[in-house]
Amino acid sequence: MERTGRNVLVTGGAGYIGSHACKRLAAAGYVPVTFDSLVTGWEEAVRFGPFEPGDLADRARLDEVFARWQPVAVMHFAALSQVGESMSQPGRYWRANVLGTLNLIEAAVAAGCRDIVFSSTCATYGDHDGLLLDEDTPQRPLNAYGASKRAIEDMLRDFGASHGVNAVIFRYFNVAGADPDGEIGEWHRPETHLIPIILEVATGQRPSLKIYGDDYATPDGTCVRDYIHVGDLVEAHVLGLRWLEAGRGSRVFCLGSGHGFSVREVIEEARRVTGHAIPVETAPRRAGDAARLVCGSRRAVEELGWQPQRTDLASMITDAWRSPRGVEEFRRRLSST
Repeated sequence: MERTGRNVLVTGGAGYIGSHACKRLAAAGYVPVTFDSLVTGWEEAVRFGPFEPGDLADRARLDEVFARWQPVAVMHFAALSQVGESMSQPGRYWRANVLGTLNLIEAAVAAGCRDIVFSSTCATYGDHDGLLLDEDTPQRPLNAYGASKRAIEDMLRDFGASHGVNAVIFRYFNVAGADPDGEIGEWHRPETHLIPIILEVATGQRPSLKIYGDDYATPDGTCVRDYIHVGDLVEAHVLGLRWLEAGRGSRVFCLGSGHGFSVREVIEEARRVTGHAIPVETAPRRAGDAARLVCGSRRAVEELGWQPQRTDLASMITDAWRSPRGVEEFRRRLSST
């Protein structure tokens, strides 16, 4: 058994958001224990605490990790998260996200760990085009990804009623940026996030960027989406952990800028930050894309005391541009330190 009294089990801690959360947890005095299958994460990103390889489908492995580290809380990021894939392979998402989380919650309860910070999504809302989403907006997910996250939220409430599980749930849209120190960055396999794709175009890894539709009812005709800096996001998660430690009970918080940015605004800012031309081509609209999806964060500001510091377009793109943008570059930077 290994204990510090401040161990936090971070599922998906080898991924983009999870690795940033581990760094912030370590800075806040916790020991982040990464639990990750490395299906979408990278072992190189586990730098701020111990690594326990494993899959949420493996209950015995979860029990072993809980017994070894006896965490005071769980920070749950591990999930499949590709919307398009979830529409074509819904079973995969229900098994990985919902059944995996059920294993996690039951293992946590069995170990006496009843505080969980859960990374949910504004995809649980579905299409509320043009509305400022908040915690009370009706949830009508349009795909298995959003539906699986909503199911997990329901599951956490049920275990709260039956076993005293307390959960802070965060809903947010697009996470962007990277660690301002450049120690960790963002990369996915395959890459589907707008800003990393734009930066791949800027560095010549892609010939151009496709804009899917330029005739939406927005100021410049392109879709508007909310973005939040990954550093601000993980700061909210630490505040959520402290909320639970203070015994304040379960709560849902939305995290967003409250205004959003259009695709063209993101491209223009990336051109300014990088100093590179970013060729674009217009493609047909994608089915299901709303013109404007934005969420507010008034509750998080007022109740958690959350004050985002870098959720502006310039900071998000600048930090992403300075960060390692792939495993090989990350390994190179590690070897030079």
